[in-house]
Amino acid sequence: MSPRLYAIVGATGTGKTALSLDVAEQLTRAGRPAEIVNADAMQLYRGMDIGTAKLPESERRGIPHHLFDVLEVTDEAAVAWYQDAARTAIADIQARGADAVLVGGSGLYVSSVVYDFRFPPHDDELRAELEAELDRHGPGALYARLQREDPATAARVDPRNGRRIVRALEVLAQGEATHGAALPDEPVLWHPDTRLVGVQVPRDELVPRLDARVEKMWADGILDEVEMLRARGLERGTTARRAIGYAQALAQLTGEKTEADAIAETQALTRRYARRQVSWFRRYPGLRWVDPGQDAVTLTG
Repeated sequence: MSPRLYAIVGATGTGKTALSLDVAEQLTRAGRPAEIVNADAMQLYRGMDIGTAKLPESERRGIPHHLFDVLEVTDEAAVAWYQDAARTAIADIQARGADAVLVGGSGLYVSSVVYDFRFPPHDDELRAELEAELDRHGPGALYARLQREDPATAARVDPRNGRRIVRALEVLAQGEATHGAALPDEPVLWHPDTRLVGVQVPRDELVPRLDARVEKMWADGILDEVEMLRARGLERGTTARRAIGYAQALAQLTGEKTEADAIAETQALTRRYARRQVSWFRRYPGLRWVDPGQDAVTLTG
């Protein structure tokens, strides 16, 4: 049988990680070795462990894991980069005769791998930053940057046209991807033999679970983790520093929030994020919703 791609998705805190391990183990027992590929944007970052509930290596049951701890907190997690990295990892896994298990809740990241579509290059925040830089320094400095980073594009842009330069840098910085992308009306699977599994927990059970999880983050030492990450440049990062939990812990450390306010805000944002995740994945055609305790045998047969 040709290798398969499994995608285990769902809201944060629903038990995707445990199910992905069960699926990989069941596949291996059935004579189809399996490896896991991360699809959680914040678990890409080295050192961001407590706030992302990253599974320690000692608890990975000997199953190979990919795309964990591959970025520094000063790096930007661009979807186009991730799409290429994840698909390359999957292709390598399958070339070894194994199945790939993609697991995570970052909807755009999952979609960039599972479905065959491109991202319209647009990012309001990035554009605003570039336009502010244009106002401060004029088009010359930005055009020089564009020449260094993409000479072919620079050759097609008028050096005096600030808006065109900003637009070119915006697209370039995103790797022709954007967090504003959406699923196409009729998404086409990238890999023909893909099994989509959504893990769900009733909301009246999930909300207290998420609230308790945030409290545990603080009890487990997220402030110490953030302090360590600050020394590695967290505040210079464009993506990592905005992560739910990390932004609030950082605000507590700088005196902008009390601990109670930081925890409460993280809980509220986590609940809101979980709702968005469920809404995103509900649009996946052919996705099979299961409880976190689903028998892996029924998913791999």
